[in-house]
Amino acid sequence: MCGIAGFWDARAAEGEEELLRRIREMNASIAHRGPDGEGVHVDAKAGLALGHRRLAIIDLSPNGRQPMFSASGLTVVVFNGEIYNFAGLRGQLEREGCTFRGHSDTEVLVEACERWGVESTLPRLVGMFAFALWDGTRQRLILARDRLGKKPLYYHQNGSLLLFASQVKALRCHPAFRPRLDAVALHHFLRLSYVPASGCIYQGVRQLPPGHWAEIDRDGALRLGRYWDPWQVVREGQSGRQRAEEDSASDLDRLEALLQEAVSDRMVTDVPLGAFLSGGIDSSLVTALMQRHSSQRVRTFSIGFQEGRYDEADAARAVARHLGTDHTELYVDARQAMEIIPQLPAFYDEPFADSSQVPTLLLSKLTREHVTVALSGDGGDELFGGYNRHVLAARLERLFRQVPPVLRHLAAGILRGLSPGIWDGLGRLIPPGKRPRLLGDKLHKLGDILALPDQAAIYPRLVAAWPWDRPLVKGVDCRRETWPPGGLPDPPEGLRFSEIMQLYDLVTYLPEDILVKVDRASMAVGLETRAPFLDHRVVAWSWQLPMSRKVVEGQGKWLLRQVLYRHVPPTLVNRPKMGFALPVDGWLRGPLRGWCEDLMRDLDGELAGLLEGEPWRERFREHVAGVRNWQISLWNLFMFLSWRRYWKV
Repeated sequence: MCGIAGFWDARAAEGEEELLRRIREMNASIAHRGPDGEGVHVDAKAGLALGHRRLAIIDLSPNGRQPMFSASGLTVVVFNGEIYNFAGLRGQLEREGCTFRGHSDTEVLVEACERWGVESTLPRLVGMFAFALWDGTRQRLILARDRLGKKPLYYHQNGSLLLFASQVKALRCHPAFRPRLDAVALHHFLRLSYVPASGCIYQGVRQLPPGHWAEIDRDGALRLGRYWDPWQVVREGQSGRQRAEEDSASDLDRLEALLQEAVSDRMVTDVPLGAFLSGGIDSSLVTALMQRHSSQRVRTFSIGFQEGRYDEADAARAVARHLGTDHTELYVDARQAMEIIPQLPAFYDEPFADSSQVPTLLLSKLTREHVTVALSGDGGDELFGGYNRHVLAARLERLFRQVPPVLRHLAAGILRGLSPGIWDGLGRLIPPGKRPRLLGDKLHKLGDILALPDQAAIYPRLVAAWPWDRPLVKGVDCRRETWPPGGLPDPPEGLRFSEIMQLYDLVTYLPEDILVKVDRASMAVGLETRAPFLDHRVVAWSWQLPMSRKVVEGQGKWLLRQVLYRHVPPTLVNRPKMGFALPVDGWLRGPLRGWCEDLMRDLDGELAGLLEGEPWRERFREHVAGVRNWQISLWNLFMFLSWRRYWKV
């Protein structure tokens, strides 16, 4: 895991000294991603500069340093990530006559790309990665990114100049980059809590899409190619789907074998290794498989909060005790968590408002004090029906099919007729263990869904903190800029509505929210995270499973649970899904209120020409008064306002 940056302009006339100065400035901005060393390569004749910040994981010797040249000296690469099957690929290359100086996966990558070509190499890779490769023979630059989007890669073109980097802050270091706000990206952020990967908060910046590579020629022309297509993976999964309902033992064995291989692959490292452990289904299963594979006690890490309804530390401790791991936990009070909030814009180059970014940062910091690599349970929800919306989807599908629109609208009126506060009061009649959090707001959101015209409008409404047709950013046409920006292909025929939701989560929410959150939080402290569930072979196999293997009697991740029960008693892990949340609703009314009110002054000042201020002021008044819980939409606003002040955009 590292950070990469660079630029190429075949028409530039700068000397070597100037190229070195610029690439070192770009490198310095992402030094946190690679605290173990810096490397640069410049070719003044070609107008090329490549930079690398190293987090040493495999081959800690000088032979693992980057930028790394091939044995011929004709190809050079800067690489961020890990290739888990590099040993097997190395064996193939050695049989074809390649010789190696060290034992890093980077050296295998550069030799494979030179010998087999990038397009032929990418499908052979098992791992997470983003890299830039200079092909000196053909005078071209190639960028590539892993299948699921674990590792980031941004680029910006300005005439014949191409800039690229792991994080946007490195692009800002180049004098040719002009940081101008993209109003359409802001429109989407205020609804989604993240900037969609099809754009960037800065005009003219793009992310290389997951599963893609790009070739840039001497004229600056960029050509995109795709080597992994999730839509095709889903179609192939459907064609191989086994729909027999009476026996799931073979599915259990197959899933456990796939996950064990994915976990074992991700335990290869030359530095200390551990795991995030929340006590939930996904992290507990990853930890259990790690412990079974390891001859020593696995290091596990969790954090807890004083607020009981947000605390998972007890559950994590119980699972760790059962599995026999070497467990470390840290209890965090509100003061410690809130101290991080003003620092968030420094870690997240774009506005980012998934509030679980705070505990993720705290957990990463704790973990990095003991190990350099940590395995996580990311991806289990998206692949195996773990979100509440996946469970709800089957009921909504039946409801929209069976209930006429007039009756749906009547029910919507009833649900929205009582205030969320009244619904919360009635909810106290439900036993605490079964009582949903934020019941009133969820019922109001259900009312909004029932009022929708058709099933296709449900997912965009579920993931949005504001209705898509509500003007928030001046000058943006809400009728045109809907979710997702640029659109998505129609889902493959035959998918159930819950499966469509999973597919949309896989290609939007996972890479654009979850993986961004974990990458920025972990790399802020120089910690590498690895996600076994996001092995592309596990992803492909998960789409062979019918929903009856994923959601059973209103409970998601059914098959994962059955595998976990082979290692951990159900009583230790069966509890309501909590997520990795913070008590943001109360903080906005209390200890953060002054900070919020100060930020909102910008709505009447510098931002009066950009944002519609009154909708935000109305929601803030209602939230502070306890009339509604608008924590998600307000957190989006405050994260943008805080980000804008920090970066002076």
